[in-house]
Amino acid sequence: MRNEPKLTRLDRVFARLDREPERPALIDQPKMSRHRIVLLAATLVFYGAIVWAVVITSWLVRLDWQVMFFRPYQQWSEIHWFVDYYVVLGQRGPTAVMVAAWLGWRSWRQHTLRPLLALGVSLLLLNVTVGAAKYGMGRLGPHYATVIGSNEMWRGGDIFPSGHTANAVVTWGILAYMASTERARRWLSAVSAVTSLGVGMATVYLGTHWLSDVLLGWAAGLLILLALPWFEPLIARSEAVIFDLRERRRARRAAPAATPVGAPPVVITPLPSDREDVAARSPRTPAYLAPGPHTARSERTPTTPAGSRRPPHPERHPRGSSSTTRPLAGG
Repeated sequence: MRNEPKLTRLDRVFARLDREPERPALIDQPKMSRHRIVLLAATLVFYGAIVWAVVITSWLVRLDWQVMFFRPYQQWSEIHWFVDYYVVLGQRGPTAVMVAAWLGWRSWRQHTLRPLLALGVSLLLLNVTVGAAKYGMGRLGPHYATVIGSNEMWRGGDIFPSGHTANAVVTWGILAYMASTERARRWLSAVSAVTSLGVGMATVYLGTHWLSDVLLGWAAGLLILLALPWFEPLIARSEAVIFDLRERRRARRAAPAATPVGAPPVVITPLPSDREDVAARSPRTPAYLAPGPHTARSERTPTTPAGSRRPPHPERHPRGSSSTTRPLAGG
């Protein structure tokens, strides 16, 4: 009976990918064009301007305090329940799961891992860049502000830039980045822009972020999306390595077990009982004994590593040896 190899979960995922007849020959990938480089440079200048305006406690900081004292969550309290739910669209966990589900379906349909790998690279860049800026500048939020009119920088906070806003820009913007047609890219870009804009304003409404935090969060997320084409070669190499590892794993499982080249031959030594059976079945060759007296089998003393197992017998002598003559009874 032939035993079929048991497939793992990863093997089943790749088997579903293999059901597609062929991978699309041409997938529209954004290039690092001159227009994109200009947008990247402009966004970087805007990012630096926001940071500088907050550091020097300019008019932007005064605007932050005016919005905080306005308390939008009290002015429009009737929409508070809706904003509480809407701001979840900027949380990293739920949005990453939703976007990964869609991009996973795209990977299955197009027989490529590029959508999922692009999402992973963008989230990694988001965590590194935004996290470093948050802890590097250490700004406190409106609910923890200590001095009215100050920029609250370098006081152990972690809200500058806004992580919700930057995450909304990246996770929803990656859908537009991975669009296969120009029309779909335009529509998805508009939807992601509106979504990220709403998430940023929702954090200002709830009082968890300053207005300048949201501005810097938009810039931080946009920088990641604009710089993502530079990482396309890395994504392509990672995809090639993953598929190559899969093919090698399949080849190892499909190849029959063989003796390695140059290995010494395996010599099987038969057991004593097997040797006796073979000797009994094979023709017995004549035995040529050396001349001289030979002892009978009954007279041989069986020996063991510990010594002889037969007790000594004073009256028994080996054949051919001299012995004293027994005295005759009587006379």
